[in-house]
Amino acid sequence: MREARIGRMLPASVHQAIVDELPARLDYYEHWLHPAGLRDGTIGVAAFRAVLSFLRQEDAAYAAVVGRAGRYAAAWSLDEASPLSGRLIGWLPFPLRARAAVRRARRVIAATDGRARATASARRKRARIRIAGSAFCEVREPVEAPLCGFYAAALAEVLALHGIEAQADVEDCRAVGGEVCIVTAALGAGAEPEATDAVSAHLDPPASR
Repeated sequence: MREARIGRMLPASVHQAIVDELPARLDYYEHWLHPAGLRDGTIGVAAFRAVLSFLRQEDAAYAAVVGRAGRYAAAWSLDEASPLSGRLIGWLPFPLRARAAVRRARRVIAATDGRARATASARRKRARIRIAGSAFCEVREPVEAPLCGFYAAALAEVLALHGIEAQADVEDCRAVGGEVCIVTAALGAGAEPEATDAVSAHLDPPASR
């Protein structure tokens, strides 16, 4: 029976975050996130779960790695999208731009893992994305702290790349006993941010190895 695969974006973003946050441990994690699998998109679900399990034992490094990975995934996804979409969104007035950016964040999150079913809403300067099937939150026993910071970071990064100041947080998490994972963000603080002509990702994708 063929092993289920996690896709390309999710393991690639976590791998690059490990390069940045835990460079001394890279050889260890490349036992599962090996370059050939990253390049071909053949990293298995079991291998990815093993990486997350060991990352959770790295003290505070887990949150730093998954947060950075979320930012990478958001930036790379928008880099691969049509520039026209980002330009059109940038011309919208703030309320419409915020809603469009939140919908785009939902698509980015859903695209990272085909099993992550995401829904989004944006009302009264508050964004909310619900994620069922988070790859980060599949644990045998409930844990004390949320594990889905990846999605909060991805949401904040997409908003930032559309010129929207926001602070994203995890509201609920399956790993701590919630039914689904929920990330929220307050949209805009103080004066309305200026619209941008286009979305320009500031995180470089990893070079082919």
